[in-house]
Amino acid sequence: MKVTDHIAQAKDTLVSFEVLPPLKGKTIQSIYDHLDPLMEFKPSFINVTYHRSETMFKKKADGTFERVEVRKRPGTVAICAAIKNHYNIDTVPHLICGGFSKRVTEDALIDLNFLGIDNVLVLRGDAAKNETNFEPEPDGHAYAVDLLKQVVDLKNGIYQEEDIKNGGKPDFCIGTAGYPEKHFEAPNLQTDLLHLKSKVDSGADYIMTQMFFDNNKFYQFVKDCRAIGIDVPIIPGLKPLTNKKQLTILPKIFHVDIPADLSDAVMKAKTDQDVEQIGTEWLVQQSKELKAFGVPVLHYYTLGKPKVIYNTVKEIR
Repeated sequence: MKVTDHIAQAKDTLVSFEVLPPLKGKTIQSIYDHLDPLMEFKPSFINVTYHRSETMFKKKADGTFERVEVRKRPGTVAICAAIKNHYNIDTVPHLICGGFSKRVTEDALIDLNFLGIDNVLVLRGDAAKNETNFEPEPDGHAYAVDLLKQVVDLKNGIYQEEDIKNGGKPDFCIGTAGYPEKHFEAPNLQTDLLHLKSKVDSGADYIMTQMFFDNNKFYQFVKDCRAIGIDVPIIPGLKPLTNKKQLTILPKIFHVDIPADLSDAVMKAKTDQDVEQIGTEWLVQQSKELKAFGVPVLHYYTLGKPKVIYNTVKEIR
């Protein structure tokens, strides 16, 4: 079932979660252990992130170094299929530009279609760790909008091999990312909104936002989107603060502001347990206000903190 179908049929604000693939060497049971408590809330769908390979240099016996590509969190497509089968719940795999050629992307989409997965979240993804700026793969996509257009082409039966005629038309529901505080590479918020509109005009069915901690920024983002003709559902992405290090890590990596009231309370906390309590209370209040605002879905980035998310959703249900 598509994300947009879940939204259309809902009588109240829905809940969804996002998980990381386990590190290589761990089993699928680690995902089940993570999600089992959260199933109490009957989430409408589960997102599974994708992490591109990393370039590493391993020393050989002769003293020289060999360049190898290592994927520390493999298996996004398989994990989505496992979650769907285990819980009978819809899954949303993240699809990124980095590390993919157009043909590899097409093969991944075909695999998803074969597995009965009809949702994807299309992202550009981050630059490789050894790159200052994002560099696409040879015959890959440089921008999320181009990746999105490839998914739309496949929906219309247009394949990379031009000799494929009357091919299948996988009917994916396509999500795309939105940034209430703008993408860090955009020169200004207005330009970023225009890029977002181009993705919606190209076929994105809904928007999933980057995390934020100030609801007013989300409200303004929705208002600005509607003002330029973006009319698809906008789903807020939410994440709790759980330790003091996040006060510097989250703004640095995700380019988000942390409100002064929240950061002041965290700085005064004596332990990470205290910080987790503060973060949970803030997330509960955010969730209640967003629900009252009428958001279609509350999407929680669980990312190793299922207990915090469990306590939050328990409070608002």
